[in-house]
Parts: sequence; structure tokens; C-alpha cells
Amino acid sequence: MKGNGNRKKKMGREMTCHLAGWALFIVCAIFFIASSLKNHDALAFIGSVIFLVACIVFLVPLVRPDRK
Repeated sequence: MKGNGNRKKKMGREMTCHLAGWALFIVCAIFFIASSLKNHDALAFIGSVIFLVACIVFLVPLVRPDRK
């Protein structure tokens, strides 16, 4: 059953990469929000907040365990 162990390890690495990627997107969104607030740019602020919310929505299925 060596193949099954390799599959779990690959899925674990893939999950780690997905989580790291979404975490970086969230960090970017926070910096975009900070920049828009500094520059008093309402449109950029709204877009940045929507981007942050979208990142969180995509992250939820990765961190919430399956209920099946």
C-alpha cells in the first residue's frame, strides 16, 4: 500500500500550497486596503474589500472539514 501513502503525502503538499497561496492573496488584499485608505481612494478600497472577502470565501472549503 505504498501508493496510498504517496497519494496522501501529495495531497498534503497540495493542500499546504493552496493554503499558502490563499494566505498570500489575503495579505495582498490587506495591503491594497491600507494603500487605498492612505490615498483616500474609495473605489480601490471597495475593490480591495471585495477581493479580501472573495479570498476568504475560497479559503473556507480548504480549512473547514468535510461533514460527510
